[in-house]
Amino acid sequence: MEIRKILDKLARGEMTVAAAEQELRIYSIEYVEKNLAKIDPLRELRSGIPEVIFAQGKEFKDLLKIILATVSKKKFAVISKVSTEYKERLCTEFEKSNLKISKGINTILVSTKFHRFPKRNGKIGILCAGTSDIKIAEEAKIMAEVMGCQTVIEYDVGISGIHRTLKAIANMIDAKVHIIIVVAGMEGALGSFVSSVTDIPVVGVPTSIGYGFASNGIAALASMLQTCTMGMTVVNIDNGIGAGAFAAMVANKMSAEQKKKAI
Repeated sequence: MEIRKILDKLARGEMTVAAAEQELRIYSIEYVEKNLAKIDPLRELRSGIPEVIFAQGKEFKDLLKIILATVSKKKFAVISKVSTEYKERLCTEFEKSNLKISKGINTILVSTKFHRFPKRNGKIGILCAGTSDIKIAEEAKIMAEVMGCQTVIEYDVGISGIHRTLKAIANMIDAKVHIIIVVAGMEGALGSFVSSVTDIPVVGVPTSIGYGFASNGIAALASMLQTCTMGMTVVNIDNGIGAGAFAAMVANKMSAEQKKKAI
């Protein structure tokens, strides 16, 4: 039983306080088999950020059990860092269960057919330096949309073609985004540039794309951390999920404050 239903029953006198307390205790944690996993269905209520299932390192059968248990409890699940093999196998299983599937390159959003995500009116821009970085940008996009935000996307706008970059930034400003996520590998300079030419907060996401000296995202991370612009915060290498969640929290708060002022 969902928390709102429990509270509604309590308010209508259809459930005692003791029974409601017991239901809430049951709802607070969900066990998948004895020691396989513990689902945290109240995380989104506590923090505003839903639980994400990290696929890397899990056996397929265990991963599938965790996902299906999560969907049963929450009506949806976000799965990150999914290999190509697992993605194909998971989507086959989801189709058998008549579930709705949205998939990125290594991220999957699965939900029941009639589940609708809330609309909280935060608006997030996502700039991606190169095509190789798109899979990380998709993580951020999926996470932001699950948390009720609109997303404005511009891909392949790295600083090697600065005319593309400027046009993409102008589009973000015109769209009145609350915050911009910048996803970049190699030297990772795009984040600092975007932060230097706009007053919109920036979240820098260094990716592991790159080769040679300081490869695997080290150069991009170091560059973003050493930025001399003051409007950018930085997440870990390839952490599109974290960037999407952080940006959504900021954007939704800003949207809510704007609504209050408009009343």
